[in-house]
Amino acid sequence: MCIRRSGSRTLLSLALLLGLASAGPARAHDPGATIDAETLDRWSAPYRGWHYWPEHVVPPRPAIEGFPDLLGTDVPTVYQIPGDDRYYLSFIGFDGKGYQSFVAESRDLVHWGDYRLAMGYGPEGQFDHGGRCLGAFLYESYDVKSPRVLKKRDGLFWTLYGAYPRQGGYELRPGYEGVASSADGLSWNRAREEPILSVFDADRAAWEQSCIYQPWLVEHQGRFFNFYNAADGGKEQMGVAFSTNLLDWMRYPANPIVRNRPDGYDAEFCSDGKVFRDGDHWVMFYFGVGKGAAHIMAAFSRDLVHWTAHPEPLYKAGGHPGGLDRQHAHKISLVYNPTNETFYMFYGAVPGGPGPVGGRGVGLLTSKPIAAKP
Repeated sequence: MCIRRSGSRTLLSLALLLGLASAGPARAHDPGATIDAETLDRWSAPYRGWHYWPEHVVPPRPAIEGFPDLLGTDVPTVYQIPGDDRYYLSFIGFDGKGYQSFVAESRDLVHWGDYRLAMGYGPEGQFDHGGRCLGAFLYESYDVKSPRVLKKRDGLFWTLYGAYPRQGGYELRPGYEGVASSADGLSWNRAREEPILSVFDADRAAWEQSCIYQPWLVEHQGRFFNFYNAADGGKEQMGVAFSTNLLDWMRYPANPIVRNRPDGYDAEFCSDGKVFRDGDHWVMFYFGVGKGAAHIMAAFSRDLVHWTAHPEPLYKAGGHPGGLDRQHAHKISLVYNPTNETFYMFYGAVPGGPGPVGGRGVGLLTSKPIAAKP
């Protein structure tokens, strides 16, 4: 069970809620108003029309010394370390028991190697024994075209992470979230011994009573926002929680902020939201499950708490000509490469087939055709 830290949580909650109205610069628009269809089309247009890399950039079974039993890879997240021109990619490897987080490096955003363990299983009997899934890093900037450079706070790099208490399968419930820190950006350790979000918390709502899943961290105007998906039975939706210190969190009372739509591409899941600033508004890339598969979707906001989702996917599962994402396309990481003015979208590409995870690996879509040197 989650044990909350001592302190004036009531004052923290009040301060955060009073600050929600200023989550973005002053606008002529009502920030809480539903965004009209024409604006949704215009704002989503830059993130359509993708080009395919022919194969997984991180295969389902990468050759990682000491980890011969991996069955699939998933949840890619790109970042850079200050003063280092290499790109790093965190991802999880599933070995039949649970999740562990690894990191790869690259010079060109296409060819990845030098795999290493970033954060392994937690101690037996604790909330993250069944797996730790990194990927909600504290960045220097959340602008959609900014480099994904890690930011130091109190002399350390920071991330939130998804966690599972039991080994023996894939995402075994109930699921939790933790917070970790790192001195070098490569090896990560718990920064708090208890989970930061749990289905056992006093402020847990009905929509999240079955399981807490993956976080995404945004820092804006002195506050931290944790966008997370959670489940009630077989339905997943997106919510947000707030903090001023990365350790103590309170949920937004009006959660969920991105909801299932009957008969839509997100009728069953609205999950794994990744939020960036795009000019005068915010964009959330998430995956929806509906119409028989997982698809890459987008929602938009003027204030980080009121969101309107576009009904049509940015990218539908099954689009890859090689069948790489025949079953699912989901769990994205977006980075802009200024040298060729191209967006690189890494995603969980699942072809389907035999095995417990359907051959899932990390795929790549780009906003322009690219040719990378081997």
